[in-house]
Amino acid sequence: MTEVLLAVGTRKGLFLARRPLGQRSSAGWRFTGPHLDAQAVSAVAVDTRGRVPRVLVGGDSSHWGPSVLSSDDLGATWQEPAAPPVKYPPDTGTSLERVWQLQPGGPDEPGTVWAGTEPGGLFRSEDAGESFALVRGLWEHPTRQGWMPGGGGLGLHTVLVDPRDSSSVTVAVSTGGVYRTSDAGETWSPSNEGVQAAFLPESMQFPEFGQCVHKVARDAADPDRLYLQNHWGVYRSDDAGATWLDIGSGLPSDFGFPVAAHPHRGGTAYLFPLNADSDRVPAGHRCRIYRTEDAGGSWQPLTAGLPTAPHYGTVLRDALCTDTAEPAGVYFGNRNGELFASADEGETWQELAAHLPDVLCLRAAVLG
Repeated sequence: MTEVLLAVGTRKGLFLARRPLGQRSSAGWRFTGPHLDAQAVSAVAVDTRGRVPRVLVGGDSSHWGPSVLSSDDLGATWQEPAAPPVKYPPDTGTSLERVWQLQPGGPDEPGTVWAGTEPGGLFRSEDAGESFALVRGLWEHPTRQGWMPGGGGLGLHTVLVDPRDSSSVTVAVSTGGVYRTSDAGETWSPSNEGVQAAFLPESMQFPEFGQCVHKVARDAADPDRLYLQNHWGVYRSDDAGATWLDIGSGLPSDFGFPVAAHPHRGGTAYLFPLNADSDRVPAGHRCRIYRTEDAGGSWQPLTAGLPTAPHYGTVLRDALCTDTAEPAGVYFGNRNGELFASADEGETWQELAAHLPDVLCLRAAVLG
């Protein structure tokens, strides 16, 4: 049976929800969890490239510390390698604080999984997430000494693998900016031209690197088109990140954390604007997803079925996602512990759960 899987990472464990693909009411979802009880789950991935789907989780136990765990039976059992799978080598003089991102590689490299971490590191696994090695090319990049922790730390939170070439990867770091490689991580180039660092002195606000990028998403139809939510500013690139254009006009605020692209339709992306960096609540205290269908030329608020004002549920950078169904499902969770879903690309919404712990991250996948 074909079904949709929604993985919900929270401050106190992972919840898994499933529904048959053709059943779209909120009553059709079946929840299990919390899995990995009491672990803060800041990263989750659903790897569908193998014979069975693998759920990968970046968890953080208050007793054992951060790790990467996996399940090949949709949460019935969990595996954690005997040795820490993500570990900074001794010569780096640092240690793992958090796994911010887990991203399967391309279809031509079924064992590859990328992990983005705090403090600003990128790791690569070639055994489906059992073990990881530090990507030295980025860690030793000459600009790295100028990266500074943002309010949430120095986190590598975005990993985008080019669907045309698995050796071409784009990453984003707060506050390092966007970096690209075309040789599977051997060499990297900063790619931030046009992105503002509004927190710097006016004469220094467009640096080569050091922007506080919050999230980057890739367009469904044009792999060279990217959408970027910045610490102030929403941007689009039409040249794979080489240059960026401001597309924030028409939004109630261009501050926010997440951005997600429609899985099939080019030019379509979703945001959740917040009031300000000093007031991190929904813009105007209204719970609204904003959608563009013309690559940022205009934005429309999507509110049908969402809570009415006033509302204070902040949506974090990885707590907004889409699935690959037709029509596409869109999902978001907030720090109030509320979880919402749309089965019609954002036109209407249903509340799937309330009173969860803080929702930190979401991933959705179609299985079967």
